[in-house]
Amino acid sequence: MVTRLSASDASFYQLENSSTPMYVGTLSILRKPRSGLSYETLLATVERRLPQIPRYRQKVREVSFGLARPVWVDDRDFDITYHIRRSALPSPGSDAQLHDLVARLGSRQLDKSRPLWEMYLVEGLTRNRIAIYTKTHQALVNGMTALEVGHVIADRTQKAPEFGEDIWIPAREPSDTRLVWGALGEWIARPTSQLAAVRSAVTEVATNSGQLLEVGRRIADVARTVARGTAPSSPLNSTVSRNRRFTVACHRLEDYRQLRARYDCDVNDVVLAVVAGALRNWLMSRGEPVTSTSTVRAMAPMSVYPDAELDVVGPGQAISEVSPFLVDLPVGEGNAVVRLSQIAHATESHSTAASLVDARTIVTLSGFAPPTLHAMGIRVATSFSARQYNLLITNVPGAQKQMYIAGTKLLETYAVPPLLHNQVMAIGVTSYNGMLYFGVNADRDAMSDVDMMPVLLRETLDELLEAAR
Repeated sequence: MVTRLSASDASFYQLENSSTPMYVGTLSILRKPRSGLSYETLLATVERRLPQIPRYRQKVREVSFGLARPVWVDDRDFDITYHIRRSALPSPGSDAQLHDLVARLGSRQLDKSRPLWEMYLVEGLTRNRIAIYTKTHQALVNGMTALEVGHVIADRTQKAPEFGEDIWIPAREPSDTRLVWGALGEWIARPTSQLAAVRSAVTEVATNSGQLLEVGRRIADVARTVARGTAPSSPLNSTVSRNRRFTVACHRLEDYRQLRARYDCDVNDVVLAVVAGALRNWLMSRGEPVTSTSTVRAMAPMSVYPDAELDVVGPGQAISEVSPFLVDLPVGEGNAVVRLSQIAHATESHSTAASLVDARTIVTLSGFAPPTLHAMGIRVATSFSARQYNLLITNVPGAQKQMYIAGTKLLETYAVPPLLHNQVMAIGVTSYNGMLYFGVNADRDAMSDVDMMPVLLRETLDELLEAAR
């Protein structure tokens, strides 16, 4: 069956370039079992889950003359061994070498003639560990009908659930002529909609009252954003090159919960305050002018969760809504507690009723939701002009119990968010099994000092903890 890309999916597909590939990435660190995790086992694990993510066996076909948005079609030559690959780190297999590999892999665009995803099994990591790095094109993940592969291959028990036999028969690929006639038919049936689609893949025409209401909400959000003006001038905003640097940090979630209780705020407020303090010290290390009124404007999409723990969410229940949130991080404020107070006040005054992007809720039937949630956060952020903020920060919840991939313990999980236009750093934060994992993706040329960020994040958290004693 031929399905046309949505307007937002088409915009991700068509507007990326070699400097800003639009993918959502995840780096997972696993404990290597005694018997090892073979490439064949990983292949079989992913292959059994493909019926849950049918887009992963489909590719994008463009319509001649740009008469309509591209379509999803089954890839009749689908070869899972092309998409899942092996890599080995040279001795000693350090974390720094792993991060360099992720940076190199993340710099490459995905092959648009095939399904838009890749997965790498990385061996040779020290301390009896292995890694899995995945990257999926942003057009492939919308959070409701299309989940990220990392979402479905993780299990809550070491023994994977049973799956029925998957007999996949790819549909016949439509000819160029059929796609053109289909586009012409849509032009005749909905000429205004088709004209808008050709003019811009970003703007979607509403054709019913529900869509009109959603567009109205988006217009209100844009109006509020524009009213705040463009983001402050910052070294975080310059030309993005084709090459990347990647680094990580991990903190105890309990430390953030203690600060939440001590200062009557949310964990997300503490995360933003820690990032603000790290940015302040980073700017000062560069000799940048930092005054008492200096700010860095972040797009920090907010996830709204039920009061219950994620682990008790059952099949079909909504676990999150994602809405845009622009916050001015007070990097000019020298007192860490005052910074936290200012951010908490800004968060408290933000209305979570702001328009949501695409799916209003993200539903999980099983698995590990953070990769999909990060993709939804990126989707929210790109609905606004990059000129309106300096930095993207996604912060999403994960299971607070041990998870497994192919029967192997998942130890750590780091988001690898894409760099947006003229933004040389992006941060993805994931909570999992009592820890917070920071993934920091940066431009190789503009952010040669990005390896400072883990130390600066740690120092700022320690400063807040010391003040709370």
